Amino acid sequence: MRRLPPRPRAARAKAGLLAIAFAFAFAIAGCGTESGAPGGLPAPGATTGTIRAQKVMQLTRTHEETGMTLLEGSAFHPDGGLFVVDVTAPPGKPKVLRVDVRRKTVRAVHTDGRGAYTSAQFSPYDGRLYLTDYAHGEIVSLAPDGGDPQTFFAGEVDGARMNPDDIAFDEKGHLYVSDSRGLSEGAAHGRVVRIDREGGKATVLADGLAATNGISFDEAYRGLWISELTENRISYLRLGEGGEVASRHTAIRVDGGIAQTDSIAVDAEGNLYQGLHGRPAIVVYDRHGERLATVEVPARAEGLESATNVAITPGGTKAYMTVSGPGGGYLYTFDALGKGTRQSNGG
Repeated sequence: MRRLPPRPRAARAKAGLLAIAFAFAFAIAGCGTESGAPGGLPAPGATTGTIRAQKVMQLTRTHEETGMTLLEGSAFHPDGGLFVVDVTAPPGKPKVLRVDVRRKTVRAVHTDGRGAYTSAQFSPYDGRLYLTDYAHGEIVSLAPDGGDPQTFFAGEVDGARMNPDDIAFDEKGHLYVSDSRGLSEGAAHGRVVRIDREGGKATVLADGLAATNGISFDEAYRGLWISELTENRISYLRLGEGGEVASRHTAIRVDGGIAQTDSIAVDAEGNLYQGLHGRPAIVVYDRHGERLATVEVPARAEGLESATNVAITPGGTKAYMTVSGPGGGYLYTFDALGKGTRQSNGG
């Protein structure tokens, strides 16, 4: 979730909150298996400077109804399909898309008249695709083909409805959700919420966060990396044996300028890929907070403002990033510094 500029008529994004008003509804605004070190890059942990991403294909165009398009999600299904969501797609337009990165084709797999989905992740427990509906404070699940929609979780958590943004699954299939409460007010009301895999119990693990956005387990599932959008920082939550937070600290301060921290992915080496809203780039850090590289789109690419999410090919190093702006929604690719794992799906 991120801040969006004002839009006329049918779509209006409120400062600090992704919210779009429609006349008819309310909503907010296979793959390669490369192995080994990516060609031309130093070994993991070495400073790499700038990595130039290359355009794969355009996935969406600006919607007349909302005045924008915003791609997020980027999660690989075990069969190699890459799934993304279009946050600002109006009712009836594709909200979940499946991309064949080899054939460079895209097709719609789900739409509805209500949801505003900001992330997509496959559960290791039941294999279903889980979506965060930021506008309505719900978690929705789908069959991998986009059918059989079910509301997995809805309602208040500790007396307050969530603004769920991103999801991370632990190895048993329990959900860890970044709750971006406080974004519209600019207040530190953000939370991390754990929801058991049956959807029956929700627990606040951390609060007082600055618009919690990205969330990902580290490479060993010992803790969670979370980004706080309105403070441009990445915090680390060390977890205990029962999944509770054992400690919490600010790990990385991101010098983003006008850009803000968005979703996070982690590779097999423990490197963090921090997406940015407000700049079409991904910043890469190692687990110790050293800045390793910045992934940039070519300077000639116009109308692109954000690179919010990245997914790395499972077992390989080919990475795909969602890039959006007034010029449309695109998929770009680059060579990651480490191999892809479950945590390498950014959202």
